[in-house]
Amino acid sequence: MSNERTVSFTQMKDGTKEDYALLHELEKPYLGLTADRILDELLRQGEVSLQGYKITRLDHALQSATRARRDGADIDWIVGALLHDIGDGLAPQNHDRFSAEVIRPFVRWDVAWVVEHHGIFQMLYYGRHYGWDENARDRFKDHPCFDNCAAFCERWDQSSFDPEYQQDSLESFEPLVREVFARKAYSADVVQEGTVTSLTSAA
Repeated sequence: MSNERTVSFTQMKDGTKEDYALLHELEKPYLGLTADRILDELLRQGEVSLQGYKITRLDHALQSATRARRDGADIDWIVGALLHDIGDGLAPQNHDRFSAEVIRPFVRWDVAWVVEHHGIFQMLYYGRHYGWDENARDRFKDHPCFDNCAAFCERWDQSSFDPEYQQDSLESFEPLVREVFARKAYSADVVQEGTVTSLTSAA
């Protein structure tokens, strides 16, 4: 690091305007590589994965996104499906919320909500086997995104653990990931707070 430009402070409260201008400048290329880090994490999910399933976490992501694309979903839903479990590696106990925070600045509000809550909605399929409340999702029954989250889980998530399914490649989704993460973070035009969209063009 000796040849790199650095700030003058060792405590943030001592930073100068020039220090923070430098950090702002140097942050831009780092932010520009967010899509690369996301794609790298997906690749890791193909190498280091949860045991017991018939497929890797990467395969599950690809199957979910492939189903979304083949259903006619738009780019936000497809990328949401691809990344709905991106938090599995670092936050396995709350991966749904972690994954939602990864995508939240760059996708519509309803997509982020569905990703954030898909974990509790998925309990419908297996909760009883652990003595959990399989209908815990009913606490959200009056939420405008309830139906979308239920459909997301039924059509794209719970069904995507099939080693025989002909999924699309990660490379085929790369342009979509790059387009989404190139958006201006938290842009009102992107987030569309309070808007609920159909999962697919046919829905």
